[in-house]
Amino acid sequence: MMSRPGGGRTRSHTRGREEPVRQFFSIGDVCTLTDLKPHVLRYWETQFKFLSPAKNRSGNRVYQRREVELILLVKHLLYSEKYTIEGARRKVDEHRKAGAIRTVSRAALERETLEAMERDLAGLVEALTLEGRAPRAASDTSTRDWDENAPDTDSESG
Repeated sequence: MMSRPGGGRTRSHTRGREEPVRQFFSIGDVCTLTDLKPHVLRYWETQFKFLSPAKNRSGNRVYQRREVELILLVKHLLYSEKYTIEGARRKVDEHRKAGAIRTVSRAALERETLEAMERDLAGLVEALTLEGRAPRAASDTSTRDWDENAPDTDSESG
């Protein structure tokens, strides 16, 4: 990552273009990133006081990057670590008091990213495997070892 004169960050790409790192996300974007439903996010807002996205002029929720990271941390605690909501709330408070909330929430983001990549790769492997089987299965039934001297029984009618 590189700094821009205005203080924002940019991310380098192989083509030499600079693309700004996104700082704000709609609820739909967050649902896509976290693989959660909107009603789950809205419910969590009532249960975790640190999840309180701002609203734009239209009244739509606008999540900041750090809130997305915290959502992923909460998701990890609830779904992977099997904490209750109260337990997850306490665990987040422990991390906050220890000054490790940013590190822990970023680690949750990285873990979610890796898990998503693993799911995508598994899907690709499965698709390629199925694709690779279809032509072989078709060719297995349509080709056989031919004996040039054997009579053609299919064309003879009796």
